[in-house]
Amino acid sequence: MAEHLLLVEQQGDWKPGFPRLPVVTARDYLAGGELAAKRDLRVINLCRSYRYLSVGYYCSLLAEARGHKVIPSVRTMQELSSRELYGLATEELDALAQRLLARRKTSALVPTAYELTICFGHCDVKELQSLASLIFETFRCPILKVEFRLQGTWRIGAIKALPLASVPSEGEATFFGSLERYLSKRWRQPRARLSYRYDLAILYDPDEDLPPSDAKALTRFVKAGKALGVNVELIQRKDYGRLAEYDALFIRETTRIGHHTFRFAKKADSEGMVVIDDPDSILRCTNKVYLAELLAAHRIPRPKTLVLRKENLLDAEARIGYPVVLKIPEGSFSRGVFKAEDRTALTRTATKLFKESDLILAQEYLYTPFDWRIGVLGRKPFYACKYLMSRNHWQIVKHEADGGHEEGGFETLPVESVPSAVIKTALRAADLIGDGLYGVDLKETPSGPVVIEVNDNPSLDADVEDKVLGDALYSRLIAEFVARLDRRREGKRKSGVQAET
Repeated sequence: MAEHLLLVEQQGDWKPGFPRLPVVTARDYLAGGELAAKRDLRVINLCRSYRYLSVGYYCSLLAEARGHKVIPSVRTMQELSSRELYGLATEELDALAQRLLARRKTSALVPTAYELTICFGHCDVKELQSLASLIFETFRCPILKVEFRLQGTWRIGAIKALPLASVPSEGEATFFGSLERYLSKRWRQPRARLSYRYDLAILYDPDEDLPPSDAKALTRFVKAGKALGVNVELIQRKDYGRLAEYDALFIRETTRIGHHTFRFAKKADSEGMVVIDDPDSILRCTNKVYLAELLAAHRIPRPKTLVLRKENLLDAEARIGYPVVLKIPEGSFSRGVFKAEDRTALTRTATKLFKESDLILAQEYLYTPFDWRIGVLGRKPFYACKYLMSRNHWQIVKHEADGGHEEGGFETLPVESVPSAVIKTALRAADLIGDGLYGVDLKETPSGPVVIEVNDNPSLDADVEDKVLGDALYSRLIAEFVARLDRRREGKRKSGVQAET
């Protein structure tokens, strides 16, 4: 049976009247010796602070390095340090909080705020016990103070880890009862790593209307991962708190700035994970105004393009002419793209778009029966498709007023059969963004190919983009993750050797 160990910052933090339990100071634990050598040890970190680089932080950090089972983990400490970090993991908790708090009828309940103290998953309010348990399972920390706020609905406003000293004398019985129940339970092991070399998380939304990868393609990614010794797991927005469990992140949900996909990318990048799409690629690709300026600065061929403000709207008429294509800075799958045939349509459409953005894009209208999509991975051509315009429409995807959509057909080709000028132009454009996975959209014109845009999370659907490569498309992408992870591992190994010498 596992041995328990409670850590306190100072000997006096464990008062004389407290139960007789195996308690040591943080100083003794950090010193190593016999404690460090123990293997089957459950550590309860009750230090005064869990802030970054504090004594409490280092206790959990070294516990994890020694293979001890510890709460709170370093990951939990980091999540609880910022509302921005733990906010994404509270969606399910908010829903339960609304159901339970909305039906409480008590004069003790402040009209717009309520606080709950949770000790090892237990609270003194019976009807809120299920909520307390779920919060503890999400943020495994000995003592938590959770503030709920009524803002239309009940939501978690703040979560804070409390020190042992915060427990009042009248609350000690509750605390120690909760501690005893916790210590008597079997430790729930973290997700097994099995025999896989790496763990890759794929972020997706099962309810997304036009996802970057369909369900069949996601299944093929999982299969390709197993063949290459990579454990591929599908995660959703609610799994933000588990992100640090993985070695790499592949985003298969439409990305946007100010969206949880961008926060996932930033979090993964800050954790030192391999991530596609990386935050910089999302920033550079999702805003068409930025992308237009970037392509212009590097003389990448593109249609005539203007950045418009309300004051210079008619520049589109004078310098481009009709018909003219208007775009909002952020859009995907032909969303937010409109064609204006005359000044009336230009003014009407622009007025609507300026309500969403102070800047919009005007672009020369170039009709072609198809757009090239060149997939680029790690600065090399990956796949090639012709996306045909939807029936009786000038775009690949025709969005209906009722929310429906109609897509055109496609033709997938071997990269070798694509005109060299198209490949060369696509690679030049993608190189400006980074070394991730991109889909470069181009049109062929009498004067050569022009770049329409660069997408940071291009479509990879079963029986479409994989029509030529088949399963090799999925294997090549997983192999790219493995290669990057191997390089990082080797870099860390060399850094460690240098540090020792």
